[in-house]
Amino acid sequence: MKILPTLRQLRYLVALAEHRHFGRAAETCLATQSTLSAGLQELENLLGVILVERTKRKVMLTPLGEEIVARARLVLRGAEDIADLATASAEPLSGPLRLGVIPTIGPYLLPRVLPALRDAYPNLRLYLREDLTARLLERLSSGDLDAVLIALPYDSPEMESMVVSEDPFMLACPPGHALAAKAQIYSADLMDADLLLLEEGHCLREHALAACHLPGPGKNGGIMGTSLATLVQMVANNLGVTLLPQMAVQGGVLAGTNLLTRPLADAGNRLIGLAWRPSSPRKAEFRALGDFLACR
Repeated sequence: MKILPTLRQLRYLVALAEHRHFGRAAETCLATQSTLSAGLQELENLLGVILVERTKRKVMLTPLGEEIVARARLVLRGAEDIADLATASAEPLSGPLRLGVIPTIGPYLLPRVLPALRDAYPNLRLYLREDLTARLLERLSSGDLDAVLIALPYDSPEMESMVVSEDPFMLACPPGHALAAKAQIYSADLMDADLLLLEEGHCLREHALAACHLPGPGKNGGIMGTSLATLVQMVANNLGVTLLPQMAVQGGVLAGTNLLTRPLADAGNRLIGLAWRPSSPRKAEFRALGDFLACR
């Protein structure tokens, strides 16, 4: 019978590929550096090949090592799926769940829903990761995350998703701004407005423009914020107006300012969605989680 690599050896190799440092890789694997180094040497001896090029200054993987790392990630993900399937069959929504969430959702939705989620599923251990959509989906695809809360639509064929809520956009402006005099705002009102938006990479930027049928930001389009809080402060300093998700407004993003909000009469909504890998054995659990979030 062919002697196969162990999951521990493969985990050591993947950790080294991610960190390119023996010490940091060992910490990730909760092992000593000597244990990790010995495990990798055992793997190389077992396979009869060199996987790691060791120098005093840096760690590099050989081309074969890089290819084996890619396959090792698939093996480790499959092993985790087996464990997750067993856990899910015993008690749905229990044990660890690694959930990614984008910054324009996390601070405003999670404080409202997490207490009820803990009460409903006391054995669920939720680990949260906040990042931009593209990076969250990369982590979802690689198996570092189990599910993600993002804004839809988002073009990614490597995920399944469900809509859990709709989130209207609202205009935020200073009290003395011309748009503050209107009871509601139409897309045409924004065509020549000094509209401030998040920088590129935030899906909220594209969703806001699409919802309001705008080809791009207005005359202040060169001024962009890195977060909703930054946008609010720029608007509070009379640099322009902005579009905010209703979720953020209700979550207190305007606290400490005198900014006004106005509803958008003819704009669409962004959709809040829960997404997961199509191959995940926990799909039924994630749908149950999505249904739970939809009721909140």
